[in-house]
Amino acid sequence: MDIHPLAGTLPPASLLIDVPKLVAAYYTNIPDPDVPAQRVTFGTSGHRGSAFSSSFNEWHIVAIAQAICAWRREHGIDGPLFLGRDTHALSYPALLSCLEVLTANGVEVMVAAHDAYTPTPVISHAILTYNAGKTAHLADGIVITPSHNPPHEGGIKYNPPNGGPAEVAITRWIESRANELIRSRLNGVQRLPYAQARISPTVHEHDYIATYTKDLVNVIDMAAIRQSKIKLGVDPLGGAGVQYWGHIAEVYGLNLTVTNTVVDPTFRFMTLDWDGNIRMDPSSAYAMRGLIGLKDQFDVAFACDTDHDRHGIVTRHAGLLPPNHFLTACIWYLFHHRPAWAPETKVGTTVVSSRTIERVTKKVGRALYDVPVGFKWFVEGLCTGALVFAGEESAGATFARHDGSVWTTDKDGIIASLLAAEMTAKTGKDPGEWYALLAKELGAPVYERCEAPATREQKERLAHIRAEEVQAKTLAGEPILSVLTHAPANDAPIGGVKVIAENGWFAARPSGTEDIYKIYVESFLGEAHLRRILDEAQQIVTAAMR
Repeated sequence: MDIHPLAGTLPPASLLIDVPKLVAAYYTNIPDPDVPAQRVTFGTSGHRGSAFSSSFNEWHIVAIAQAICAWRREHGIDGPLFLGRDTHALSYPALLSCLEVLTANGVEVMVAAHDAYTPTPVISHAILTYNAGKTAHLADGIVITPSHNPPHEGGIKYNPPNGGPAEVAITRWIESRANELIRSRLNGVQRLPYAQARISPTVHEHDYIATYTKDLVNVIDMAAIRQSKIKLGVDPLGGAGVQYWGHIAEVYGLNLTVTNTVVDPTFRFMTLDWDGNIRMDPSSAYAMRGLIGLKDQFDVAFACDTDHDRHGIVTRHAGLLPPNHFLTACIWYLFHHRPAWAPETKVGTTVVSSRTIERVTKKVGRALYDVPVGFKWFVEGLCTGALVFAGEESAGATFARHDGSVWTTDKDGIIASLLAAEMTAKTGKDPGEWYALLAKELGAPVYERCEAPATREQKERLAHIRAEEVQAKTLAGEPILSVLTHAPANDAPIGGVKVIAENGWFAARPSGTEDIYKIYVESFLGEAHLRRILDEAQQIVTAAMR
């Protein structure tokens, strides 16, 4: 993976988006349904694209909103719809477009009071809180966000009444209906002018900030954080949680400093990511250069991506923790400090996460629930209480309330960050120190996620690879113990392959949006062994994709 020479530095003016031009393109560019890249396509986190490339425009949003209205009618979902957006330039225009369609279809819409930004986990929390104890007139939600993606992109995702990312059957239905509407030049889309939609009696203001903040005491030991007086730092990375952190600190009396309160759709305050792009990725040391530079000022610091469903944890001694390290520490800590959690509950993780998670889960006496990439695979278990913790190697996690009941069924970077504070406050050791102690017992692997080029045809082959197509018998000098194309927990296809040896493994999955495939590699024998696995992984995957 080639590192851009400007990685970790502030962007030059030439790399900043022209916001008026981008918004104009949202309204004026019309997608061509015969061009695959311009169709509605739901990936693991909704439909994403850019107005400049005609992959995220007004037509996409009104078609998706109308399709969601049709889905609601067909499935008897007639409660309120919680609507939120992040700080990307295209998010506000898309929210207006959504509101025009939702009100024309008679949907009761809950919008943020004072036109505030709304993090993804807050929408999930609102849906679940409203639906608790109900069997009819259930709520659902829409979040307008492309997550941590660059400033020129937009995104939209649907959360059904279970509060989590919509499952594949739902997104395929919405995707198909939306593309039909685009092909028919929006014939069948019901829509009101925004001025009329905004004053519609079906539009209601909801104080997301106050409601979510008040409930935090039921998932985090806020009193312990307050009483410890530890110094906390948080960088919202210009995202949807920027209005939340100060309120949380005030309500709970925390010694917390928000290091950056700027909201700017160009994100000019972000240091460039590894490839020279602006990307609000809290797990990237390049994007997090600013907060890492402040680490000595705080006992623990954290950041979240633009929609606040991902976390990045910075400690004085370890700097930015790799996501797998923090998840490992979280699992150890939670199962020692949540006595009301039932003993049969499980830990949810994905097939591309570190094996230290498997080892620490065994250490705390729980079973692992290992699924494909995508938080949607955890939703049912979180809802039923079978899963009390779920985490992804891409820095996304959520966990149960103190009593073991569901908090969110989508990733929640806010509570993950606050858990780092709780852990430090109650034990006197930060998450980095706890991981170091655990690694002495469980092993200290090296882990890397990288990318390699692949054509559309090669990606299709990789997505549907069969285990017997992997001809290799050894991996970096060790016998291959297993080849997985389906997840152990639910036998769902992983959309790629995972090859496992005694002291290392790799997994390969095609990207849903770019002409690349992603390779995840881990070794318990050091950097040289990891490099050997990576080299052989590319050879194995290339041979299988022919």
